[in-house]
Amino acid sequence: MICVFLLSVISLLSSQPVIAQSTRQTYIVHVNLPADHVPGESKDLETCKIICRGSERNGEEGRVFARQARQNVCFKTTHSPNFLGLYQNLGSWPDSNYGKGVIIGVLDSGITPGHRSFDDEGVPPPPARWKGKCELKGTACNNKLIGARNCVSDDPGPPIDHDGHGTHTASTAAGNFVSGANVFGQAKGVASGMAPLAHLAIYKVCSEEGCYDSDLLAAYDAAIEDGVDLLSISIGGISAPFYEDGIAVGAFSAMEKGILVSCSAGNDGPNYFSLANEAPWILTVGASTIDRNIVATALLGNQEEYDGQSLYQIHDFPSTLLPLINAGSQGNKTDELCAPGSLNDIDVKGKVVLCLRGGDIARIAKGQTVKDAGGAAMILMNDKPDAYDTLADPHVLPAAHVSYADGEKIRAYINSTSNPKATILFKGTVIGDKTAPMVASYSSRGPSLASPLILKPDIVGPGSSILAAWPKPVDNTTNGAPDWSPAMIKSAIMTSAIQTNLNNSLILDQRLLPADIFATGAGNVNPTRALDPGLVYDIETRDYISYLCYMYTENQVAIIVNRKINCGGSEYKGVPGPHLNYPSFAIRLGYGSQTYPRTVTNVGDAKSSYHIQIENVPGVSVTVEPKVLAFTKVNQKKTYTVSFRRQDFTANGSYVQGSIAWISAKHIVRIPISVHLVL
Repeated sequence: MICVFLLSVISLLSSQPVIAQSTRQTYIVHVNLPADHVPGESKDLETCKIICRGSERNGEEGRVFARQARQNVCFKTTHSPNFLGLYQNLGSWPDSNYGKGVIIGVLDSGITPGHRSFDDEGVPPPPARWKGKCELKGTACNNKLIGARNCVSDDPGPPIDHDGHGTHTASTAAGNFVSGANVFGQAKGVASGMAPLAHLAIYKVCSEEGCYDSDLLAAYDAAIEDGVDLLSISIGGISAPFYEDGIAVGAFSAMEKGILVSCSAGNDGPNYFSLANEAPWILTVGASTIDRNIVATALLGNQEEYDGQSLYQIHDFPSTLLPLINAGSQGNKTDELCAPGSLNDIDVKGKVVLCLRGGDIARIAKGQTVKDAGGAAMILMNDKPDAYDTLADPHVLPAAHVSYADGEKIRAYINSTSNPKATILFKGTVIGDKTAPMVASYSSRGPSLASPLILKPDIVGPGSSILAAWPKPVDNTTNGAPDWSPAMIKSAIMTSAIQTNLNNSLILDQRLLPADIFATGAGNVNPTRALDPGLVYDIETRDYISYLCYMYTENQVAIIVNRKINCGGSEYKGVPGPHLNYPSFAIRLGYGSQTYPRTVTNVGDAKSSYHIQIENVPGVSVTVEPKVLAFTKVNQKKTYTVSFRRQDFTANGSYVQGSIAWISAKHIVRIPISVHLVL
């Protein structure tokens, strides 16, 4: 899904190296979301079964269940850090030492050693707490790539990446600075991950056959024992109860050890209820765009131009207008989609062919169909759901990926003349798209099926068109958070997120309409603001267990937390999701009013005062008490309550949204609100 996200998000709350395990710190670093080694239709990528094959944890009987892992691709991180406000020689990036001293664990398809992104220039030796091992031959491991282990039980051997996905994910999270990076000469610059001086520990959990929960859980255990600070997991799937979700089960163990786990929300958007990795102890990250496009323009015979994208830029492509044909002109859907072999009986030789996106056919595969049939170029138009969200793919022939609206205009032109013509103009890398960040069409949306009363995704961040390391050449890729819990780090990222684009308008979706809360979560990641959040919301292990006791049986809870739990005792009283001290609200509201507490911890100035600001929730009265929070010292806690009451009883079944924010002279600490109106 990431070509889709891979710059998945997190920011860089990194800090000074830590020596002893007892003083271990957790850091906000940039993490990833899924990517596929064959760029194509993000919704069309291969689906694998993940099956727990009798995994045993502390003598417990393994459970058998299925999940799906979906993977995508993309290339480019030369500009994304700058778009997020991170600059190599100034500001919060150098202040945070570029992640120096942080150990990022990546659970994926392995690693391609020797890539320049994994050079260790400028990277110090790993911290003394590191206990991991390197299963690569020779000197492949170094101060950057400090560990590499193969956890795939039925695929012995070194953890070499045969897929490309793991290498891409690792480089996006923590690839070192690489000068002169580009793909096909585009997106040129100094490439790096979001924590370029951090250490990488690689755990291979996926083979060519797929990813299995038993291997995932083994990798979690190894990473925790080895001493990682943060885990990046770009394996997606379908929604499942947490006790049947190996990623959620392993992440709970990591959370208990102070390790933040960041996962992709999925790439099954723009459909609602399409999320994966929804557990509240996971940072769930959706995909957004950056302000860079790699432009390919469709020039028509009527001199109209329609800007699209293509990574494959051919600067000597003739500007002569060529015959233009709509592949679906005869009403055949297979032809319209440019399915493999569908154009063999259509005369497309030497012509520009208009193809429709979708139909479970990869975008690049459509171009291959056109090329195989003798076509000279392709105009790929979006289907209606993908609307204005275009992607820069490494096509196999001259191509321009245009929006649905522009595609409809091109269709109309073809139908208006007996001799339609077109060509492709290649304009290269263009920076400054004011609609960015925009939620990518493929980014999975809430509400959560597994836990409807927890708002997901948590945030969105750059995923589209991210130039990361690729295992093979691409032919035709000093503010820290000492002693912060994973929940506090999540809070810093979420409450500091932004809700506007470069036009200072609300973040848009692929339709160029304001994106709703189930697309954006708290908003687009802002690394600089996340370093200084002012207030944070913490959640302890016992709080999560109480929440699980409300949802599941004791046996099901035991699978998740890896021990027996008495849900009827005094320690764990079942509480619904809205009672968790989560930095968002997702509630179902009928006739009665509902009141929930929240507790914030002051991590800003010792003496500070915050007043409440409430963004209107249509049809719902929202009241916060008290209306002012005054702090006198760092780490001081204050509790407030939020009450919800229906005012409009006509819109039953619908969702409405808003937010509350605590505002001081220096900080805005915002949490989003989703209300499902029910009776």
